[in-house]
Amino acid sequence: MKKILLLTALSSLLLAGCSSTQLGMSMGNMRLINSSAPPQEVMDFATNTCRNDFYQGASFLSKANKEYRFKCVKAEENEILMPIPGTTITPVSK
Repeated sequence: MKKILLLTALSSLLLAGCSSTQLGMSMGNMRLINSSAPPQEVMDFATNTCRNDFYQGASFLSKANKEYRFKCVKAEENEILMPIPGTTITPVSK
């Protein structure tokens, strides 16, 4: 229980440091983020969000102003992860 509370507190602090990044919508594996952060920080936030929900990472579908639309991808779906142009996907360390 203490670990869950600690992780929740840390994740809220990380969100505060991400230049107002917030998850706007979540329907299954489809997500919408509103953020004023740089694209690499948004990519990292989305990938971590998906990995926390037991997905492999985030595949971006579109970007409009401060709105990023993406879906979380599972490894067995054999889908290529699509980063935001100008960003990189960090490999999963096992």
